[in-house]
Amino acid sequence: MGSSAPVVRDATADDAAACAAVYAPYVTDTAITFELEPPSAAQMAERIAAAQRAHAWLVLEEDGAVVGYAYAGPYKERAAYRWSCEVSVYLDGGRRRRGGGRVLYEALFARLAERGFRTAVACITLPNEPSTGLHTAMGFEPIGTYRRIGFKHGRWLDVFWTQRALGPYDDEPTEPV
Repeated sequence: MGSSAPVVRDATADDAAACAAVYAPYVTDTAITFELEPPSAAQMAERIAAAQRAHAWLVLEEDGAVVGYAYAGPYKERAAYRWSCEVSVYLDGGRRRRGGGRVLYEALFARLAERGFRTAVACITLPNEPSTGLHTAMGFEPIGTYRRIGFKHGRWLDVFWTQRALGPYDDEPTEPV
């Protein structure tokens, strides 16, 4: 029996355990994220709900299983930043470099643009060629690098910041919804 085509859809609380399972190896085995303890399913459900309220959280499903996710949250809390958001994408280890990140980001950016957001920013812990390549391919441009900004797994790490437009920079933007 063949596998079904991947599906991108809005995340729900029911996806929290699967998202937590996708994310946990990034926390424990890499410096890609600066978290030190993997979030529980309950904590992930709270994150999903918060992202869904104001931005978006999407999952990639293959053969009925969540194999990745992408989400957006506020870039900063100050009011003038409200048209900007920070985005992230995570894929199950066996699903990397197969187009899932691109599919998730394309759907996420379309959703954010529909909601009135104008700029997406993403940070990448260095070195991370796969993420740098994905973000470049998705139209992100370099902003700058914070040097030795985080300490994890016994070493100081740099974080590379990038951004891309999501919509027009008109003089009277409508409020994001």
